Amino acid sequence: MTITNVAAPLITADAASLRHADAVIQSINLPSQGIAVQDPATAETIAHIPDAGVEAALEAVGKADAAGADWAKSSLRQRADVLHAWYDNLVAHTEDLAHLISREMGKPLAEARGEVKYGTDFVRWYAEEAVRPAGNFRDTPDGGASLLTRRSPVGLAVLITPWNFPLAMATRKIAPALAAGCPVVIKPATLTPLTTYFAVQLAIEAGVPEELIQVITTSNSGAFSEAVLLDPRVRKVSFTGSTPVGRRLLELASRNVLRSSMELGGNAPLIVFNDADLQRAVDGTFAAKLRNGGQSCIGANRIYVQDGIADDFTAALAERFAQVPVGNGLGQGTGLGALIDDRAVAQMHTYTNNAVTLGATLLTGGHGYDSAGNFFAPTVLDHVTEDSDVAKSEIFGPIAAIQRFTTETEAITRANATEFGLAGYVFTENLDRALNVADSLETGIVGINQGVPSNAGAPFGGIKQSGLGREGSSEGLEEYENIRFYNVARRATA
Repeated sequence: MTITNVAAPLITADAASLRHADAVIQSINLPSQGIAVQDPATAETIAHIPDAGVEAALEAVGKADAAGADWAKSSLRQRADVLHAWYDNLVAHTEDLAHLISREMGKPLAEARGEVKYGTDFVRWYAEEAVRPAGNFRDTPDGGASLLTRRSPVGLAVLITPWNFPLAMATRKIAPALAAGCPVVIKPATLTPLTTYFAVQLAIEAGVPEELIQVITTSNSGAFSEAVLLDPRVRKVSFTGSTPVGRRLLELASRNVLRSSMELGGNAPLIVFNDADLQRAVDGTFAAKLRNGGQSCIGANRIYVQDGIADDFTAALAERFAQVPVGNGLGQGTGLGALIDDRAVAQMHTYTNNAVTLGATLLTGGHGYDSAGNFFAPTVLDHVTEDSDVAKSEIFGPIAAIQRFTTETEAITRANATEFGLAGYVFTENLDRALNVADSLETGIVGINQGVPSNAGAPFGGIKQSGLGREGSSEGLEEYENIRFYNVARRATA
């Protein structure tokens, strides 16, 4: 089966939306020179950000640490009220944030609004969680004492965020840190830093002490990490990004025994069984694969479809992909925006050509566009072989790479044959199978009959080489807290 796939013209940006995004950029206090930030849909430079050196980074550490002393002593209600005010301010600026995200990152405006909802949910969650501190009181087994457990702020937190969800990746780190009583130094990716600058600006307007959150951007991430993580004032590091960089940060963190949270690479399997509801499986796979243009650490990477449903599923998914309108994220009706840079587009070409050379069938897509922007068509590859690069790598793009399987055991074995363990997906109408397969997958997250499992109330994180620690839910707050216990001697009664 081959779907005719004549490339439709790219959708261009809506003029009013473009003006809106640029007005938001102008409202941020940015320098006229420094690191250039480009719109991936046009390759146009839209702003410059500071290129901080080691001295500036350590100065930021000092400011945050000093401000953190008072913040740690603030009441739980004070912290919660400030976070609620920040949440309200973010919600009031939903359209500003969405336009800014779309302009600097490339995702369609509708998806950017979804990210704003997701990102602000973390602020609201931790505003509520701040006033529900965990603790315990128990007697020792011998009855001679009582044990009181309490939480305290871990200390200054260094937060390093990626480019693909510029608001959500910042808020799900900043919000629990503030709720726990910790000051913050945050380093956003230089590809998409503007949303972080704007969100922190809104936090300060909402009442967060001005020096409590320090934003640092730099073209020398290695020097930044080495200097800051070896500073004795720093007590916590949280990083989202690649596994190799995470390993290096853990090496640095070990020097001062820092509390560490690492959300690293993924290679998510998505399994569709014969008894799956076809429409639900197609819809879920579409969401798990094309959300954020496939540029998601939990994006469906290896799609395994059982033989009996494979032809119908693949045909329906390819038809769905072929109908996606591609263009500027600020354009009306855009379903897939630009990829983050030209290297990403080149990688999609390489993956596609390699898979076809090794025997895969290209059903739709597989091409770029004659444009200054970084566009690649939604692509479906069937009969992908296990030795293909696309079957072994974290794709981070709009390519659905389909492999077929016969038995449940085979699917589970192939799904777990990776060093990564962040997310997995299962589509079946059999409840026993759904839960048994979910239990068998070596991942920290499983979506069952759905393609978007993330939620502020859930503990997000992976196992194996996909990292350690959790973000979201009550577990996310504990990442920024020390657990202490007091042993209180009990006087014997007469």
